[in-house]
Amino acid sequence: MDAVVKFTNQSQGRDRIFRATQYACALSIYLLRNNSERKELVAKLKQLETNMSSGRKLLRLGNAAHSIMAAKQTMQFSDRVLCLCLTVANFNRALYFVCDNLLWARSVGLLRAIDKERWSLNASRCYFYSLAMNLVRDAYVVLQLMVKKRKDEEFKQKMRRHVGESPDVAEAVIPELDAFVFLLLETLRSNPAVALDTLKNICDLFIPLDRLGIYRTNAGVVGFCGLISSLLGIVTLACPALKLKP
Repeated sequence: MDAVVKFTNQSQGRDRIFRATQYACALSIYLLRNNSERKELVAKLKQLETNMSSGRKLLRLGNAAHSIMAAKQTMQFSDRVLCLCLTVANFNRALYFVCDNLLWARSVGLLRAIDKERWSLNASRCYFYSLAMNLVRDAYVVLQLMVKKRKDEEFKQKMRRHVGESPDVAEAVIPELDAFVFLLLETLRSNPAVALDTLKNICDLFIPLDRLGIYRTNAGVVGFCGLISSLLGIVTLACPALKLKP
């Protein structure tokens, strides 16, 4: 119970619960859209989805400043690839929150001259760029871990057992693709924080891709991917050891 209270007391925790509820509603609406007996339930789910979206926008006020501070910190990284990827990702995330805050101000009537469609697309573009750079970071970290894993003697023995060949002929017999897939899977299995972050970013990527028309799916796919990424976000927030750092 203490863990639940601690989690819900965090603004990020509340946001992720709201987000999971929002996308669960979106997925349910898509699955029930053709069920004439569930029209009343669908209407309630749509209202709940709208409320969750509005609540999240309110919770995100001020997050732009947080992302700018994060970008300043990542600019100090000695690893140039991580520095570039995370700084660009945080900067675009800050721009996304600015667009999101303007859309919230328009929805409550504080601003009238805001083109909702235009700023919504701008927000999706910034969100897409941020996720793309985070995925580049994930790929870079995975490749580094794969190189390190390949040099490990224990892993070499495991690979030989996987192929079922003697040590002196194993490398000649293993197809390159099979060796790469085995190395990748073992690396991700040994580093759950990297695996979860990569999966979360891949799931999130479908949301702006659909919104921008780059890769059209449907509301069901968007709802499912959003729900999975939200649940992964809850897991990583509840268990800090599963959060990828930096």
